[in-house]
Amino acid sequence: MGKFKELRVWQDAVSLAEKIYAITNTTLFSKDYGLKDQIRRATVSISSNLAEGDERGSNRQSVHFFNIAKGSAAEVITQLHIANRVGYLEKEVFEALEQETDLLRAAIKNLIKARGGDNPLNQLGWFFLKILKPF
Repeated sequence: MGKFKELRVWQDAVSLAEKIYAITNTTLFSKDYGLKDQIRRATVSISSNLAEGDERGSNRQSVHFFNIAKGSAAEVITQLHIANRVGYLEKEVFEALEQETDLLRAAIKNLIKARGGDNPLNQLGWFFLKILKPF
């Protein structure tokens, strides 16, 4: 923990963000401020949550942020589909970015498993913490 820049999954997430920023600067995409902003924020969220999770003090805390990153990857895939359907992306670009994002999502899932996030008892711990801890 604490060396997020060395994580291959973090490096891949930053690379994806660079590509998303580049494609959203194209003429058609750049005029759709809502979709452009949403896909950019979701993409940045992936690497940001991986970094924050890796800096946390326990695997349980890390897994929480890794799950957020995985959810953001699913958001990006959804937004890529929308961009493709409305004609902002060429088919080849869409397919390449979708595949890259899906591979990233799978890598995050593996990271979650490696940190014990697939253990049902860990998930119960978060549940009980939320119930028992006063807010």
